[in-house]
Amino acid sequence: MVSSKFKEQLERYVNYRGIDIILHLKDGSVVELDKNRRLIGEEIVYFPEKSSPSKISLTMIQKADLFVA
Repeated sequence: MVSSKFKEQLERYVNYRGIDIILHLKDGSVVELDKNRRLIGEEIVYFPEKSSPSKISLTMIQKADLFVA
């Protein structure tokens, strides 16, 4: 279960296009989100390739690094 405070903060940054977001997942992988991303329910949906969306469950996120672009 994801805390509501974490979800609210992440939603604010996901919706702001001027920030680059790098997610560190619990399985050890690192995902850099492109600008075309959104939070839908308990998942971040992003488009690493033009036609196929990818999803990351909020429960899989260990930490997020935010960078001003």
